[in-house]
Amino acid sequence: MPGAKRRHRLLRDLSLVLIISGLLLLADAGVTLLWQEPLTAVIALVKRDEINKNFLSYRAAPLSELDRRALAAIESVRERVAYLARQERRAVRAGDGIGTIQLPNIGTYTVVQGTDTSSLEKGPGHYPQTAFPGVGQTVAIAGHRTTYLAPFRHLDAVRPGQQIVLTMRYARFTYTVQYNRIVTPTAWWITRNIGYDRLVLSACNPLYSASQRIVVFARLKQMVPLGAAL
Repeated sequence: MPGAKRRHRLLRDLSLVLIISGLLLLADAGVTLLWQEPLTAVIALVKRDEINKNFLSYRAAPLSELDRRALAAIESVRERVAYLARQERRAVRAGDGIGTIQLPNIGTYTVVQGTDTSSLEKGPGHYPQTAFPGVGQTVAIAGHRTTYLAPFRHLDAVRPGQQIVLTMRYARFTYTVQYNRIVTPTAWWITRNIGYDRLVLSACNPLYSASQRIVVFARLKQMVPLGAAL
């Protein structure tokens, strides 16, 4: 009898564990469907604290003497912005914070350099093969939609005519949304330069799938120089 009671207790405890595990899985699925994947959201919060923010302020990473001399010799504000954009792109490393992006209906996030797995766990990532804003070329940024704080979850809600603000430490760029497209994951043409300052935002599509990409295209409307570009 003692052995039968022990087996009964073990079966009862195992059933309780299975029920609790099932409820937790259902809760995780529900939260993911309604909001975002909770476990990776916690990981992303930790990762955000690890972002190198030196390139978000000239106080943290001041210009070199050579750069200051070069800027002093450039009369045009636009050319100073372009010079700083090229210097920033050469100096940053994967995972470094490079600026902030403010999206309509979504919010504001720190943008990091790189679209590798580790970088995108910290926030929206700048495609390293594309330019930094301010040089008259295409700037491309990718972000998750269901994991790691899901910064681009509602990218499909961004509409033509709305404005996206990308702030670097050398200038603030305001873009007007032109249109969005659904493309294949191999549609690298979206990052091509087309003769003007363009912002391209991409994310997996549909939600919970990587079979497609949703892409938002925007054109530069206004540039306000900041800091060393003035």
